[in-house]
Amino acid sequence: MISGPTGAGKTDLVVELSEKLPLEVISMDSRQIYKYMDIGTAKPDPFQLSKVKHHMIDIIEPNEYFNAFLYQKMAKEIERDIWERGKIPVFVGGTGLYIDALVKGFFEGVPRDENIRRELSRLNEQEPGILRKMLEEFDPEAASRIHPQDIKRTIRALEVYLKTGKRISELQKQVVQTEYLLMVINPPREKLYAKINERVEKMIEHGLVDEVRELISRYDKNLDAFKTIGYKEVIDYLDGVYSLDMAIHLIKRNTRHYARRQIIYLRRFKDAIWLDPTEGNVVEKVRRIIEENLPR
Repeated sequence: MISGPTGAGKTDLVVELSEKLPLEVISMDSRQIYKYMDIGTAKPDPFQLSKVKHHMIDIIEPNEYFNAFLYQKMAKEIERDIWERGKIPVFVGGTGLYIDALVKGFFEGVPRDENIRRELSRLNEQEPGILRKMLEEFDPEAASRIHPQDIKRTIRALEVYLKTGKRISELQKQVVQTEYLLMVINPPREKLYAKINERVEKMIEHGLVDEVRELISRYDKNLDAFKTIGYKEVIDYLDGVYSLDMAIHLIKRNTRHYARRQIIYLRRFKDAIWLDPTEGNVVEKVRRIIEENLPR
């Protein structure tokens, strides 16, 4: 696995790495799965895609449902296929939930119950914060892992408890975990932020506003897919909430904040190998690490 904050240069690195190793990329980006959302998600460009095969990109429409369980199932099938064809599967991306789904496994044994979900959503609307209190009472361990603002995962944990009487934190421990070698590309903070700012400017130059305008002419602008950084700010600009300059400022700021959260998340993996791309030949370092850890 190659991860790191947004803007760290993961795609460029893996494209160069593909000249030295027979690899294929399995994306770990929860926004690049959507078709037509190209500029704002910084998908690999046609040249990069021609250099190395990428999987799990452009697989669903923006209005289609997808989750980490589906990601894990599809990604692992692709991983097996790549190994069977004599190539090296390399997971690349920075979506924490996808990394967790692969490394820790993903519990999905209890079917969704729309009645319970609707009732919990209604309860949360009537009394904001009540679901968090319920989770802390019913499943303190799950509450310690789920962000207080993550309503979707809170509802899922409560749904499992209310339907089965069992804590999701206990059921998740029964999932078989998988070992992956994780490398984190982590540039110096000032260089990362400068790269993020530059990339946002290029997104605007390359037509992000037109991309968003086209998308919301075809789909509901309130879709979860469009709550992605870059899209939500441009939608607000198109709605007249603020100016384009303010939208650009907010995209830069929100992306920097997101990158910082990614770094904090990745620090939880104690065995991860952290690499500064400004120190020496990072491509050669990654190549050597991969070759040393290939199955014998």
